[in-house]
Amino acid sequence: MALCSPAFRSLPLAEYGLEWIHPPVTVAHPLDDGSAAALFHDLGATCRRLGEDGAAYRRAVVPFVRAWQDLSQDVLARPLHFPKHPILMTRFAALALWPAATMAWRIFTTRAARALFGGLAAHSVMPLEDVGSGAYAWVLAIAAHAVGWPLPRGGSQKIADALGSYFESLGGNIVTGARVTSLTELGAANPVMLDLTPRQILQIADGRLPEKFALRLKRFRYGPAAFKIDWALRAPIPWRSPECAWAGTVHLGGTLEEIATSERQAWAGIPPDEPTVILTQPTQFDASRAPEGGHIAWAYCHVPNASAFDMTSRIENQVERFAPGFRQSILARCVSTPADLEHHNANLVGGDIIGGAHTLRQLAFRPTPLYYRIPLDGVYICSASTPPGGGVHGMCGYHAAQAALQDGGRSSAAINIAADRLRRST
Repeated sequence: MALCSPAFRSLPLAEYGLEWIHPPVTVAHPLDDGSAAALFHDLGATCRRLGEDGAAYRRAVVPFVRAWQDLSQDVLARPLHFPKHPILMTRFAALALWPAATMAWRIFTTRAARALFGGLAAHSVMPLEDVGSGAYAWVLAIAAHAVGWPLPRGGSQKIADALGSYFESLGGNIVTGARVTSLTELGAANPVMLDLTPRQILQIADGRLPEKFALRLKRFRYGPAAFKIDWALRAPIPWRSPECAWAGTVHLGGTLEEIATSERQAWAGIPPDEPTVILTQPTQFDASRAPEGGHIAWAYCHVPNASAFDMTSRIENQVERFAPGFRQSILARCVSTPADLEHHNANLVGGDIIGGAHTLRQLAFRPTPLYYRIPLDGVYICSASTPPGGGVHGMCGYHAAQAALQDGGRSSAAINIAADRLRRST
């Protein structure tokens, strides 16, 4: 999503050290017979790989791949806007509003294609039977062909480093190690951007919010959590399928039915017996991530919010299922439970990594009908708890900043950025 983002496209991050790596296979989805479904950056290669489902897949995605820059602007736009490309968005809505499980059965005939689609839909952190889950699968599939699923060379920290360096080049100042517990500590600062979820906003507002608005924030629902493992490996993961060895992302979950069960269990408060696992293996393509000759990988699955159940063996069982001998390659592991994730970042409430559940109501009003604004002068929400939600796209902050500029709360940093853009455009 970083390459699709109008916010990131507007910033010269490459000049500040951000470099993208495109793996040969975008995403692989292994099956128990040793084969694997796969998405490639090249649409034709993907369709050939899908066999008898290739033609149906092409018909579904090709109009949107060709017009992705236009479509992505509307997909990532502020809520309640009139689409810049209404006909294109209407066509996309007709495809995307179906539940993922229903859509997979309607369009595809093979087990492999249905499983691949289910793995993409699992990124929604929704039951695959829910309206809206299919939209995530289609957006990720279309983006795979339009821009790819790249990895930042050196790790995701490089994105933050580039953003920070550019901000400082404009005269911005970044202060760390200073915990803010109340808005009163910020004095007359205007605007104030809260990269916080509703729970933290209630805490930091210190009783200043109107009662009805505070009640809306209290009712905000958090979604399932992530359970994550980072591995140090003595060798690459020994996949049975060669496509998996060349994939930046690997989805481990078996069939569509298995994936749907796993996501349904996480929502129902049950640690999945055979979790859908989202795995990446960056040192296959970026040697800078590990000591010479070493490798790393990381993976996570969805579990009930605040779950204390240890999913380590279940995640590693899923990797071993498709890569026999995987455990013998592990040198060390770092396990992050939902509680660990929240301890590291208080925004990850109960281990929820997307800033709040993707319920139908919270897709429409996130976190409230005011979206980025709250009823305090000059204070805005810019976290993943606002549209368009979780993802590495920066659009929540982008839209919050636009709201602040429209309201006239022009800080010196905002004025500098606006002036810099004006200089570049002229």
